[in-house]
Amino acid sequence: MTILDRIGIPVNTSVLANKLGIIKEEKAFFERRLNAMARDGQVLINRRGAVCVADKLALVKCRVEVHKDDFGFAIPLNPADGNDFVLYARQMLGLMNGDIVTVRPAGVDRKGRREGQVLDIIERANKDVVGRLKLEHGVALLIPEDKRLGASIVLQPHSVGKAKAGQVVVASIESYPDASQAAVARVTEVLGNYADSGMEIEIAVRKHHLPHQFSSACLKQAEKISNHVKPSEYKNRVDLRKLPLITIDGETARDFDDAVYAEKIGRNYRLVVAIADVSHYVKPDDAIDVDAQERATSVYFPRRVIPMLPEKLSNGICSLNPNVERLCMVCDMEITYAGNIKSYQFYPAIMRSHARLTYTQAWDWISNDQTDDPLKKHVLNLYQLYQILLKKRLQRGAMEFDSIETQMVFNKQGKIERIIPVIRNEAHRLIEEFMLAANVCAAEFLHKHKPPALYRNHAGPTSEKLINLREQLGLLGLKLQGGDHPTPKDYASLFQQIKDRPDRQIIEVMMLRSMQQAVYEPNNLGHFGLAYPAYTHFTSPIRRYPDLTIHRAIKAVLNHSKYEPKSWNELGVWCSQVERKADNASRDVENWLKTYYMRDKIGEVFSGRVSGMANFGLFITLDDVYIDGMVHISDLGEDYFNYHPELMAIIGERSGLRFKLGDKVTVKVARADLEQSRIDLLLINTEIKPKRSKSKKNHPSKSERKKRSTHSKNKNNTRSKK
Repeated sequence: MTILDRIGIPVNTSVLANKLGIIKEEKAFFERRLNAMARDGQVLINRRGAVCVADKLALVKCRVEVHKDDFGFAIPLNPADGNDFVLYARQMLGLMNGDIVTVRPAGVDRKGRREGQVLDIIERANKDVVGRLKLEHGVALLIPEDKRLGASIVLQPHSVGKAKAGQVVVASIESYPDASQAAVARVTEVLGNYADSGMEIEIAVRKHHLPHQFSSACLKQAEKISNHVKPSEYKNRVDLRKLPLITIDGETARDFDDAVYAEKIGRNYRLVVAIADVSHYVKPDDAIDVDAQERATSVYFPRRVIPMLPEKLSNGICSLNPNVERLCMVCDMEITYAGNIKSYQFYPAIMRSHARLTYTQAWDWISNDQTDDPLKKHVLNLYQLYQILLKKRLQRGAMEFDSIETQMVFNKQGKIERIIPVIRNEAHRLIEEFMLAANVCAAEFLHKHKPPALYRNHAGPTSEKLINLREQLGLLGLKLQGGDHPTPKDYASLFQQIKDRPDRQIIEVMMLRSMQQAVYEPNNLGHFGLAYPAYTHFTSPIRRYPDLTIHRAIKAVLNHSKYEPKSWNELGVWCSQVERKADNASRDVENWLKTYYMRDKIGEVFSGRVSGMANFGLFITLDDVYIDGMVHISDLGEDYFNYHPELMAIIGERSGLRFKLGDKVTVKVARADLEQSRIDLLLINTEIKPKRSKSKKNHPSKSERKKRSTHSKNKNNTRSKK
């Protein structure tokens, strides 16, 4: 870097090698080191092969996010580098979704967004692509499942083998696209037919590049771990085996991260939250840790879980199964009668879970006086403490989202029989409240002792999103207090106002979208939604890698040592990114399964509510099945309908018929498109009464209506682009 600074201009790699005195035997190492510096963003090797100092070019290392309309965004990997860059078609040539690139700021567009100029592709995100095989005029093509990858990929003919058109295959890219030619790949795996049972999951894990096979080194190390706790491992641990700790989880849970116990001491309570001590078995940079960090989270699909840790640990020695010894990390708290955490301490312990309760069982013990079990009094203690903490939560102004979660019920053939709402009882909330308390103590402990660690930060609304939210709320006759800087209490107050409204779910989504996504970062910025000045994740080290790092950081403080991964910042970015990928993969699978389920419902009539809208139509959430479908704008009635985003409504020009969020409608299922995971609906009737037009003009023909509707859609598109 010193030589580059001294020269002051971009230097060819061969000239730089001579300047550094690189001999022939060292050239390969020199080139590898130079490429590593380029990946880290320290230098740029431009398209003429010249090495440039990145700082002199004001370069920003970004991840490409492709938009469906021939443009994209370059998202800075370091949040300190500012807002995203918009990349127009000329900059997108040769790029694929997820690529890591260096971008130079190139001014501001008409909408005030930063434009970027892509100077170099540092790293390709897509090495393997999943899609369907298509044969066209003797040419084998791959149609990617990820539509953001754009054009078809040409397949090498000899690699196709016995694969048939329409089958799902995985292909390895051999040459990437550029301005003049498509990408070329070879088939490496034939997954099977598109509608095969479980195929939606196979596609999702590959589409989102989720690791789903443990390395042989990881599995080998896991096999060496004992199935039971050895007496030698009791050393320097508090013995809690006689303390009646219990686990409370869902009916289908197989890995138990946490166990709880509460007792009344005078006016106050003692709360013990024991968490599986995964860090005892998984050491930094060992084979299991390498795989765990790559996965960063367990991924939950209907009927299948892709765990972060091998089953030997996740369902075995690390799981707090009943009536067996287990190692744990404990947050031992004293909580006042007013719900304040008076004191806490962390320590390693050995425990024995005295019962494995489900949420349904625990709630039955709490609400049923007839239940007679020796552990019931401890469950009632937990419930009394929960009520105190809940009251404190409301005083603090934390937000309480109560969205409807659904569960798919499958038959023996793997087909969905029905979709049912998950009924959350107070036992669910009880455990959540205790986990929050332990997480807050972990964040406070680390903040106090100041070792580096990953905090779970959640920022409030940006000024732009706040303006949009206030406009939307105003159209619904609602107002968010707090001026330019609303507090969590202001949001919580609004939640209380809307709790009995039929459109409550839709308004909650609006409010959620006004806030930024929660992320893992090494600097504490607080958690807006939970109204905590500091928050982290401590309670799920079996299924979340950030929690495992928090255990290591706390242990390091207790042992007067230090835990330091390669880069806390990069680790936070990675864990946040993988979390989003896992969520998107789960959502893809759920949407596909729901679409598949609705194929048998074509022609059936459902009631529902308007849950969203765009210039092409209405989104309807169907009652009872909790599935979203779309009514195209051309099918709304005998009128010319236009989308008015400023009014949050679609309005008929002549009739004045106005569709708003939350409106109740009756629809018929017209189509279930598996390729797009999209359900098309036809409007049957609505409770909205149209305003009759006084005009006596004849209604236009159906073809004219569609033409006008298309014109209207294009007009709205044009307006939005301006």
